[in-house]
Amino acid sequence: MNILFVCTGNTCRSPMAEVLFRSVASQKNLNTSVKSAGLFAPDHGKASVYAVEALFEKRIALNHSTSKLSQEKLKWADLVLTMTEQHKRLAIQQFSEYQEKVFTLKEYVNDETGDVIDPFGGSLSDYQKTRDELEHLINVLAEKLSEQ
Repeated sequence: MNILFVCTGNTCRSPMAEVLFRSVASQKNLNTSVKSAGLFAPDHGKASVYAVEALFEKRIALNHSTSKLSQEKLKWADLVLTMTEQHKRLAIQQFSEYQEKVFTLKEYVNDETGDVIDPFGGSLSDYQKTRDELEHLINVLAEKLSEQ
């Protein structure tokens, strides 16, 4: 299964989700590939310093180059998980032919509404809170996928 995580700039939440999922999927031997993208991401930008630091605390490396959401990525993906309701709406608005595979992360794993906390511009503590929220959601996602 190919999974694509999507956020705004592809500097914080979606790259954090990507590497957290890759780590968990490896531990659980899930047959998955994972990427991330941003709705408004510049090509070849860098991940937030605090995102890198928050993941380093968990011994997870984030060596990331930003990329914009594209038709090519959506075609590749079997499952597209956005960080917010607005990301989902915008992705479907721009690429309506892929709407059946686009969900918010919380919608897909917990069948609930709500957004993943955006740490952008915040402190290291804000990034740690987002990391912890993502880590929980990613673990639930991995469990759900391992049962399929």
